[in-house]
Amino acid sequence: MINITNLVRKNVRNLIPYSCARDEFRGSEGIFLDANENPFGTLNRYPDPYQKELKSVISRLKNVPEGKIFLGNGSDEIIDLALRIFCNPGTDKALTFTPSYGMYEVSAAANDVEMTRIPLDERFDIDYRSTIPCFRDKNLKLIFICSPNNPTGNCQDKKVIESILSGFNGIVLLDEAYIDFANERSFKDRIDEYPNLIVMHTMSKAYGMASVRIGMAFAQPSVLHYFSKMKAPYNISTVNQQTVISRLSDPGLCRNEADMIINERKRLSAELAELTTTLKVYPSDANFILVKVRDAQKTYNYLSDNGIIVRNRSSAVDNCIRITVGTPAENDILIKALKSFES
Repeated sequence: MINITNLVRKNVRNLIPYSCARDEFRGSEGIFLDANENPFGTLNRYPDPYQKELKSVISRLKNVPEGKIFLGNGSDEIIDLALRIFCNPGTDKALTFTPSYGMYEVSAAANDVEMTRIPLDERFDIDYRSTIPCFRDKNLKLIFICSPNNPTGNCQDKKVIESILSGFNGIVLLDEAYIDFANERSFKDRIDEYPNLIVMHTMSKAYGMASVRIGMAFAQPSVLHYFSKMKAPYNISTVNQQTVISRLSDPGLCRNEADMIINERKRLSAELAELTTTLKVYPSDANFILVKVRDAQKTYNYLSDNGIIVRNRSSAVDNCIRITVGTPAENDILIKALKSFES
């Protein structure tokens, strides 16, 4: 059995967290003269540092107990906190599978944590055999897995993820930002099986709230205790909390929008495959499509000149562009432009 406490940096274990005014008084009614707030205005009070109402809503939505939910100022805060909690700067290491989401490496570098990179195979899958030697490195504390992966769009084999979780004596952070677009069961339903697992979801993708910057981490309370200990006291504003609560009052609407994106992804993939400039359309479980073209930079420039902005991902995958699935009308405009480009 993995002992989570032993994985945590000694200074984090010993840290006495900042105590805010709402740590002393937990009520919601009264004359508040305790937090040096301006008594005037409608946004004059500090937000709930525990996000109790929002966590209650997310708990029902995700079918995860509130005590196993941590909310971050975007998933990037969760990534940064994981590195700060489990990796000693200058000595410990993290691991990622490339190509993948770039913030894992940026956050590791910012925290002076060496990043081990294992390339995905030609199908953008994890080769489990290549990870086994890394497990013997006593300084490897944290593994990042993105599934569905960005920028490739594919889900990783669940048996490989299970093997990593079982074989590694450190923390595995599984980034499922795009899981709502995939026909796969989320590992959030399996956090009780794996005490070293942290599963990340986000409000930015299927829920259409990228601007509110709210990421979700699902894990055992023994893990999330340290995230709550390390976070800034008021990391999510009242405005953003209430915005999400309002949006999630109709979860069926969010599901319908995600289903439309999935249908458009299928249509768009088929149409892109018919273009003479397209060399390969990679299978996608996300809300975007990775496309190998004859000349990624020329394609990008042409689309940009015509007011259509995609991502040139040639730095990650040779001669590839990444196209986010838009509305049906936007996707029609994209296809029309690409047909004009090849003619």
